[in-house]
Amino acid sequence: MLHLRLRPLPRRSQAPATTEPATTASVSASDSKEKAQHEVNDADEEPEDLFGTFIFHLFPDDAPQFHGSPGQHLLYTSPSYDNLEIMVPVYPSQEKPTTDELATEQKSDGSNRTGQVEVARKLFADAIWSAALVVAEGIEDAHNYEIDPTPAKKEAYRIWNVTDQSVLELGSGAALPSLISVLANASHVVATDHPSSPALKGAIHFNMDHNLTNRAPRPPSTIGIEPHEWGVLNDSFSLKNKGTFTRIIAADCYWMQGQHENIARTMQWFLAPGGHVWVVAGFHTGRKIIADFFETAIKNGFKIDRIFERDVISRNEDGSEIRREWTPERAEEGPENRRRWCVISVLKRDE
Repeated sequence: MLHLRLRPLPRRSQAPATTEPATTASVSASDSKEKAQHEVNDADEEPEDLFGTFIFHLFPDDAPQFHGSPGQHLLYTSPSYDNLEIMVPVYPSQEKPTTDELATEQKSDGSNRTGQVEVARKLFADAIWSAALVVAEGIEDAHNYEIDPTPAKKEAYRIWNVTDQSVLELGSGAALPSLISVLANASHVVATDHPSSPALKGAIHFNMDHNLTNRAPRPPSTIGIEPHEWGVLNDSFSLKNKGTFTRIIAADCYWMQGQHENIARTMQWFLAPGGHVWVVAGFHTGRKIIADFFETAIKNGFKIDRIFERDVISRNEDGSEIRREWTPERAEEGPENRRRWCVISVLKRDE
């Protein structure tokens, strides 16, 4: 089961505050060492974390839509890249920091963030969403095709290959797909999130630094971390990178219908000629809002190159994915049985 790749790690003690900016960043060995030295306290492991590790064995058909709690550290078990430690972004609040992420969120000038909190709450960056796991698994399987040329990995290669590609992730949150893209030898990877997202203040930097700094051999990717508001294309990052990215990841970014036009505009702006966009979404907000996004994307100059639904719980005996046709409506579907499915689509420019 895909979601069993994640399990909680013991809680970390509070880290000293830092003022690390959310700008394009090369992974720094000194930053990684400092962030990785915070003591892990086994006594702080919560009972709900232990229960959460086993709940999917008890209820295997009840697929979770998101994973982790704000500021938590999770262990992501990768078949190819060993265990990866992933920090979940913190939920924005005015409470005293209690984790690495909360500590790194503080502003050096002491300014009040009240005006940003409600904006950030709407981002739902404080969890790892299942769509991100789907993308991460696909990219990893594609990277392994040459050494393990099974039919399942061949199909993954056709869709998810990022080797020597430039990759942009929208609404990154913890940026797990961006991290896996680096490990899969993408040439350039940029993780972005809304300027008010707490992910930019610690989680993304930690996840890149901690998992990449001491890795040998070092992946060849250049790495960027950037704030980006969908549809706002007159900032320096947008102007510099128009038409730059051959792969764009947008996983579970579609719950706000009022942002569909802005997401599509951002995709069109950054997509390189001949590139494609991965649209992946669970059905926790229903099918209609996702179908509406596809209509918006088509109106904004995209065509749907591939689209299907995937079972995120089970696979076929040969290791291939269980798929079914995408449809905007399923009369027999409800909250109790739609959680095990997601939609995967490849968008290209309609040229």
